[in-house]
Amino acid sequence: MGKLLAIDGLNIVRRIYEASPEPDSLEKAETAMRFSLAAFHKLRHEHAPTHMAAAFDFGGRTWRHDLYERYREHRSPMPDALRQSLSKLYSDLNQAGIHVLCIPEVEADDVIATVILRWLAQGRGEAIVVSTDKDLHVLIAQGALVWDHFKNEWHDSAWVKNKFGVPPEQLAELLALMGDAVDGIPGVSKVGMKTAAKLLQSYGSIEAIMAGAGILKNTLGENLRKDAAVLAMSRQLVTLKADVPLGITWNTLALPQDGEHERF
Repeated sequence: MGKLLAIDGLNIVRRIYEASPEPDSLEKAETAMRFSLAAFHKLRHEHAPTHMAAAFDFGGRTWRHDLYERYREHRSPMPDALRQSLSKLYSDLNQAGIHVLCIPEVEADDVIATVILRWLAQGRGEAIVVSTDKDLHVLIAQGALVWDHFKNEWHDSAWVKNKFGVPPEQLAELLALMGDAVDGIPGVSKVGMKTAAKLLQSYGSIEAIMAGAGILKNTLGENLRKDAAVLAMSRQLVTLKADVPLGITWNTLALPQDGEHERF
């Protein structure tokens, strides 16, 4: 059986870059790239995968912007020096045999979901996501594990339930209800994580919550009814796209080459 390691590339790079208090500069970016490359090598050594991919956001508009124009409008742009240094990191990773995936109009999360879910559906073995991004924790529901490189800890179903109050199977619905100010996902007015978790614990799903919203005569019921369309859109925004055409084979991601040529 194999082991797939899918790394959220910018999650590694930006956290390392932003850990330095120095002002933005090409020198700071180059230093961050050296430490990032070392982190990728460490992950490869520690987890000993048979297959490995590093997914990065392409940048620019995605399908989520087409759905909601204000998506990520408040997110700080990547510093120019850091963006200019990424191509060298991509080259270094590819030379090390770590394949870089960077696809226009989708996010790295969508790329990771596509690779991980295809791997698991084919019963190829373990699937590990390296990220601190809460959105990717929904993949635990399908059998993946999440590794936090910075805290050196595993995230499984129990971790998600303790952190968010719901199991991974309900995490996307919780994120839709509560929204995300950083990503510009609106959610339902005045519904935070605790309220969203209580609703899902009581009703089980967004469909059941909305079916019962009409009998809630308090502010929560009013907001659920008022924001029904917004909630439906938010649910789409937090859903990972799992059918991204990547144009690669398992052979492309293999460490070393395994001779398989199924394209997806």
